[in-house]
Amino acid sequence: MSAPTAPGPTLPTAVPTPGVPGAMPLAGTPAGSPSAEQATVSATAAAARAQLLRDWRIRFAVLSVIWGFSFLLIKVGTQAYAPFQVALGRVLFGALALLAVLLVRREPLPRGRRTWGHLTVAALLLNTAPFSLFAFAELSIPSSLAGICNATSPLWGMALSLVALSEDRPTRRRFAGLGLGFLGVLTVLGAWQGFTGVDAKGTALALLASLCYPIGWIYVRRTLAGTPGSPVALTGGQLLVSTLQLALVSAVFTTAPASFPLWPTLSVVALGALGTGLALQMQYGLVTEVGPTTAQMVTYFIPVIATTAGVLVLGEQLHWNTPVGAAIVLAGAALTQTRPGARNRA
Repeated sequence: MSAPTAPGPTLPTAVPTPGVPGAMPLAGTPAGSPSAEQATVSATAAAARAQLLRDWRIRFAVLSVIWGFSFLLIKVGTQAYAPFQVALGRVLFGALALLAVLLVRREPLPRGRRTWGHLTVAALLLNTAPFSLFAFAELSIPSSLAGICNATSPLWGMALSLVALSEDRPTRRRFAGLGLGFLGVLTVLGAWQGFTGVDAKGTALALLASLCYPIGWIYVRRTLAGTPGSPVALTGGQLLVSTLQLALVSAVFTTAPASFPLWPTLSVVALGALGTGLALQMQYGLVTEVGPTTAQMVTYFIPVIATTAGVLVLGEQLHWNTPVGAAIVLAGAALTQTRPGARNRA
């Protein structure tokens, strides 16, 4: 559920147009006076801001649901297809969705051998490896547990950034968040019971998948920052490369499906077109409008929705330590994302 984010966007400022229909001057103020014009500008700007807030909150909720249900879709997809094939369908339909956006915009794919070389590594770290690992993990663990493991990604990212990124300085609060988050992981897994009832291999694969994301982010940050092209074009190219990678792997390690059952097939299509294509496009829009701090908070809703979907739709069992541990993980992850003096401008 992770992809490169547009660098440093800020909330756009509404630019009102003089003479907007329906804009009325204040009572007792002559039309056309400076006060009337200022009132019109203020009213228009306020209306634009209110409309923006309504729009992004709706899309934020939709994005949370799409990414939260992705783990359920993976689970259903693996009922008929091999994990590598589920991952292949995911990146294929995600790439097609983004290519359609680029076609409408008449925007080209990235150019340059160096750029495509870095995109190849980014595709492996951010798409090919984690998508495959999550699919393999869900062969033996509930989709709800996979969603919770995905929420540990900010914890891994904080730990890695302390080593790999010199600008990320450790603080007591961030160290506390890291410790709290991993305490939550132990709670989810029932460490005091000796991890009984938890498939160790599947859980390890899901945690490894979540570790791939921050490694990929650090690589992208070091190699692709400032590369010409929009985030949609770069990610579209990245998904194309991942499609080629997974097509090769699937050809070597799996056999072609004998049939295409309806629900698993629709799940894979939705996982790619919605969960990887449309969702990324929505995420870029949120980052542009409300800033990366607010947009990335969608991460904290994903495990809640994944757990709810797994229990209600798939009938997965839920023990008390799962939601409690998930809450601790999210609290720790939130602490690791705080920085002294940082403010949310949304």
